[in-house]
Amino acid sequence: MENCNCEKKTERSAKEKRALRTRINKIIGQLNGINRMVEENRYCYDILVQLSAADRAVKSLANLIFERHISTCIVDDIKKGESDSAVSQIISLLSLL
Repeated sequence: MENCNCEKKTERSAKEKRALRTRINKIIGQLNGINRMVEENRYCYDILVQLSAADRAVKSLANLIFERHISTCIVDDIKKGESDSAVSQIISLLSLL
């Protein structure tokens, strides 16, 4: 992984983990459904509609995690005096989203 902060950890509550896993499992279900649609030779338009929905679900999840990252991890880094690193992270992440 490029620019990995693999030594860092983000603590999440059991409730937050459960909510994230629920969203991830729904996305996995959507992708499995799309896979079945391809196997069944379903109409391209229908597959594209489902791909668009899955794409929006992934982006929504990414935005949720990004918002949490800004409000916790980035704020903590700034409080520790690591504002240059925090700003670099934000810029890097914005190019991914």
